[in-house]
Parts: sequence; C-alpha cells; structure tokens
Amino acid sequence: MTAPVFAETSDHIEQYQLNMTKGVTDISAGVYDMHMLMFIICVVIGAGVFIAMFISMYFHRKSRGAKPANFHESVKVEIAWTVIPFVILVFMAVPAMNLLIDMEDASEPDVSILVTGSQWKWHYKYMDNDVEYYSKMATQAEQISGKLPKGENYLLEVDRPLIIPTGQKVRFLITSDDVIHSWWVPDFGFKQDANPGFINDAWTKVNEPGIYRGQCAELCGKDHGFMPIVVIAKEPAEYDKWIAEQQAIQQKAKAEEQRLLAMNMTMDEAMDLGGKVYNANCAACHMPNGEGLPGVFPSLKGSQIATTDQPKHIDILVNGVTGTAMQAYAKQLTMSEIAAVVTYERNAWGNDTGDLVQAKDINSAMNGQ
Repeated sequence: MTAPVFAETSDHIEQYQLNMTKGVTDISAGVYDMHMLMFIICVVIGAGVFIAMFISMYFHRKSRGAKPANFHESVKVEIAWTVIPFVILVFMAVPAMNLLIDMEDASEPDVSILVTGSQWKWHYKYMDNDVEYYSKMATQAEQISGKLPKGENYLLEVDRPLIIPTGQKVRFLITSDDVIHSWWVPDFGFKQDANPGFINDAWTKVNEPGIYRGQCAELCGKDHGFMPIVVIAKEPAEYDKWIAEQQAIQQKAKAEEQRLLAMNMTMDEAMDLGGKVYNANCAACHMPNGEGLPGVFPSLKGSQIATTDQPKHIDILVNGVTGTAMQAYAKQLTMSEIAAVVTYERNAWGNDTGDLVQAKDINSAMNGQ
C-alpha cells in the first residue's frame, strides 16, 4: 500500500515552519534578524558551557587519578565571569534598543487608521478620509460545526478586509469598545493591545502588495477565536482609487438613509429584514430561538424589554449596555436595520406585541427627540 500524497500550498507549509516568519516589513525583518542573532549567541554560549563541562568531567574523573584542586577564590575568574557577560549583554542590548526605538516611532505617518476592537469584530476608520466600516469573520457557520469541509483560510477570512497602501507609513491608533483585545498581524512584526479607554499606536510600512492575515491575540470572550484580521496592501494608485470609491459609496448610503427616514416599512418587510439582521448580529449571543444562554446572555423571548418597554429596547440597540457584552449598534447598522431588528425581536418567538418600529423612530431616539 502506498502512502497518500497531500498537496499543500506554500502558505500551509509556512504555518508549520519551526522558526518565526521574516514578515514583509523592515521592522519585521529587523525583529527576525534580532531573533536569529540572540539565538546564535545563546547556542554558542550553551555549546561552550556544555563542552567545557564535558571536557572537565572526562579528563578529570576519579578513574584517571585526577585530584580536585584546593583553592578558595580567584580574582581573575571573578573578573572574567563578570566582564564577559556584561560585554555580551551590551552587544545584545544596543541593536535591540535601536530596533525598539524604530518600532515605537509612529510619527509623520502617510495614512492614519483608527482600529477599534469589539466583541467580536474590528472597526476601521480612516482618519484622513470619510471612510469607516466593520470587519467581521466570513467563515461559514457550517464549516465551524463540521457540516462542511474547512476552507483554506478557515477562521482567517473576513467580509471586509483592511486596505492599506504599499511603500507608505501607516499608523494604527488602536483601542477597544468593551474588553481588552489585541491587534496582531504576524507579517507586520508587531502586536498591540486594544484597551478600552486608551489609545495605543503602532505603525507599518509594507513593501510588497499582498494579503496578510492575523487575529485577536488577547482572550476576549467566548468568540475570541472568531475575530480574524485580514489586511490587503495595494499599490498607492490602486489604494487611492479604492478610497475614492468607498467615500462615494458611504456618502451615497448616508443620502439614502436620509431618504428612507420619510418612508415606512410594512410589517412583513420589517420582519424579513429584521430576521436577517438578527441572525447576522444577535443570534450568536441571544441564540436563533431568542432564548439566550442562561446566566450569560439574557433571553429575548418573553422578556420585559422585548415585550413592554419599547423606548428602552431601542436605547439598548442604539447605545448598548455599559459593562456588558451588549454593544452599541448605532454605528454598525443603519437606522432602518435597527428599526427592523427591534420590530423582529418584539414580534418573534411568540412575543407578538404588534409593534412596528420605523427608521424615523430610531432617528428620534438617537437625536434625543
């Protein structure tokens, strides 16, 4: 019987390499070179120590008639084993310090992007342009449950990747809406925590176009493993074209949202749209049947919020609940989508309130009217 042959791409082979990746930036290459320098120094020191120990034990063993020396101290030995490690540490510290200084220097960027972690997605806002959006995992639920075979980029694919230009310094301002996350793309050579209430910065300058994948590297809750990062580096001309297209799309969407404020959805339209929005954004915590997870995420089925207090229900969707996993959806969903999902939650699973919420009701709630 012959052994099966498995075809494997270079990307898959790199996943199982023993050494760290060299990355695609000057910083990541510097980190790799520093790692190798330290590794070689440690190997040389370790080999030297073990060789000296082996020689001492072999040539000065009792069976050869060796007799132990009888001395108390040696000033020369004391000086040697103090000075030599000091010189080695200085030799290691100087290039490491220079690299750390370069890593921390996020000044004079060409592009600045605000990165905000939320349970469990990333929000990207281009500070120099009118472009912002959420990026969520795109791996199918059927792959996670084992109903479908796992894809090539299982758990490392998103619906909207972050786009950056090549050859330009990109500064990331990293924070969080809720708990501590960590933004990590191995090929960039850095990992930066996203802390609520604080802004940490980092930067990169990608030399070659390509797709680079990472993930949240801080345990941030039950879906921590489903919070991937995908960055696509484009040539500057392609990046500028993409930015212009996104600005036009978002400006058009805002104009369309204003137009929809004057329109009313029917109950069927609201329930259809609300069901789609609920399954995409709410079902992971509150479950598709609306019963939640006892002791973790509250049930919406028969709950007081979803059956009686409509203003409170809208407020929770719009502003979230501080100190809990319930996020604010004012920036994540359109007013029509929020209205539809509130309508859906108030009429699904037997709640049957008959309430029909419109986009203008959400607009009034958001503007305190």
